[in-house]
Amino acid sequence: MEILSGVQDGLTLGTPIALLVRNADARAGDYAEMRSKFRPSHADYTYQAKYGIRAVEGGGRASARETVGRVAAGAVAQKMLAELAGIEIVAYVQRVGDVVAEIGRDVTRAQVEATMVRCPDPSAAQAMIDLIDAVRKAGDSVGGVIEAVARKVPAGLGEPVFDRLEADLGKALLSLPACKGFESGSGFAGTRMRGSQHNDAFFSEGGRVRTRTNWSGGIQGGISNGEDVVVRAAFKPTATVLLSQETVDVEGNATTLQARGRHDPCVLPRAVPVVEAMMALVLADHWLRQRGQCGMR
Repeated sequence: MEILSGVQDGLTLGTPIALLVRNADARAGDYAEMRSKFRPSHADYTYQAKYGIRAVEGGGRASARETVGRVAAGAVAQKMLAELAGIEIVAYVQRVGDVVAEIGRDVTRAQVEATMVRCPDPSAAQAMIDLIDAVRKAGDSVGGVIEAVARKVPAGLGEPVFDRLEADLGKALLSLPACKGFESGSGFAGTRMRGSQHNDAFFSEGGRVRTRTNWSGGIQGGISNGEDVVVRAAFKPTATVLLSQETVDVEGNATTLQARGRHDPCVLPRAVPVVEAMMALVLADHWLRQRGQCGMR
């Protein structure tokens, strides 16, 4: 990664920084067949329909490669949140296919990074690895869910109506390649509960208001309540698979496509730091807004 702004010798507040990441391992030949054929469920067709042109070699803006800029910016946001507000964000793979992990809220990043699949539940992690390997050998792909927890988020972050905290978090995570679902707190599971079960009872502790449960995921009325902010992002199976699939070419003619080359059988492990980065950017934005508008109580 290179800093191109020419201001490496002393950055000041507000100084713009340009980053360039060079791809030293591009393999354009892997995408030769896709030059004239649309990959099913990929952005090949929609980009062509919208712009009349598309980036064949690697997917362009539809590729997860574009998230490198998000991670770079998110690293700055995470550092700011940690130093100024004590906020810590940890994301991890909660589910791959039908393999679901059992993970406590006190999980650490070291535990997450201890397995190659970035799942802090060792037994589930091995089952996930075995599943991904089997899917890879079959030339197919598999999806899953990433959960993220932000700790020590102060009460008061978020705005009414359009800039609700979970609305901005949802937009941020759904903007990621392959992300097709978002949940905050109990999410869809909360629809199967009674209000008396789902309500988070308040109590006082150490001079602050707390809740005995956290079905709200740390957000009520679009504003943080001081508990852990908990969100989940669902990622679909990778669109590019090595199996033969029905499709059409750029002229609309029926044909088949069998992709070649390097393609992830599962995006979940790679997506964990990207989810953390997007959550950090949203929280940093709202923390700065709160400090500027209302001060930090």
